[in-house]
Amino acid sequence: MSGGTLYFWSGYAIFALAYSIFGWSWLWAKIAADIVGWTLNYLVQRYWAFADAGHKLSEMKHVSRYLTIEAVGFGLDYAIIGGLNHIGISPYIGFFISSGFFTVWSYFWYKYWVFPEKTADMTSN
Repeated sequence: MSGGTLYFWSGYAIFALAYSIFGWSWLWAKIAADIVGWTLNYLVQRYWAFADAGHKLSEMKHVSRYLTIEAVGFGLDYAIIGGLNHIGISPYIGFFISSGFFTVWSYFWYKYWVFPEKTADMTSN
């Protein structure tokens, strides 16, 4: 939850700055927000939330899996926020709706695929 919270609020602040202060379109403001949010989220997930000296994957595997799942999430997130914006719901509200979905989505992908725990070797007894 810490990484997701950091991602959400840092991204929300960047989005608000770019969208409302600088007048960027919602899409470019969201892209800027995601670059900052993804970076901070990865660092928290990798080095704190799922930190384990016994990870069975290399750092490059973690990064490539993280980028893969975030690329899929990217499409879904933008479809949610863009679709809501298209029907007249503010992107600010869209952020909250989308984050509810991604709270559950991300936890399961991160725990079981991106940062999986090393399984115990049952044959070494």
